[in-house]
Amino acid sequence: MSDTNKTRINRVITRTGDAGETGLADGSRVSKHDPRIVVLGELDELNSALGVLRARPQDADLDALLGLIQQMLFDIGSELAIPGHRVIDDHDLVEMESQADTINAELPPLKEFVLPGGHPDAAWCHHCRTVARRLERHVIALRDADEDAVNPVSQALINRLSDLLFVMARLINLRHEHPETLWVPKADR
Repeated sequence: MSDTNKTRINRVITRTGDAGETGLADGSRVSKHDPRIVVLGELDELNSALGVLRARPQDADLDALLGLIQQMLFDIGSELAIPGHRVIDDHDLVEMESQADTINAELPPLKEFVLPGGHPDAAWCHHCRTVARRLERHVIALRDADEDAVNPVSQALINRLSDLLFVMARLINLRHEHPETLWVPKADR
């Protein structure tokens, strides 16, 4: 094959981060410890955890919703990778709330706190919820350090996401006919 016909291979290993910096999509370079990069890492971890959940067979409606969430997380990542860029809007926030309300309407009312667990997929969904909460804490830290770095709608969406994952975990248990384990106060154990 001639040189003109060879496909250019993009290298995964660039060595540009060896000194502890990484590049943003606008070409600027920041420390890998920069709060923006920490949030991007938390987004990646949550998206990966959701991917593990999707790797197991899910009902079509839940799989589609998990796929939508993964897409939105990448949208938020693009906002952080390109300073000043905004993708998430009020429509996305309304969609997240609507999905949570729809799922919650299928569930029996809670009278006690639910312990994470139950069906393995529900337990993993609870894990995703805790990763989302940690992500939210890092988003707040970034916002406190640089108010312009965080789209307020994205921040709200991440807050709603943990609520959505909570009701989704409960729905997975319900659909698998796996009873939830409720917290029992110490005095009653």
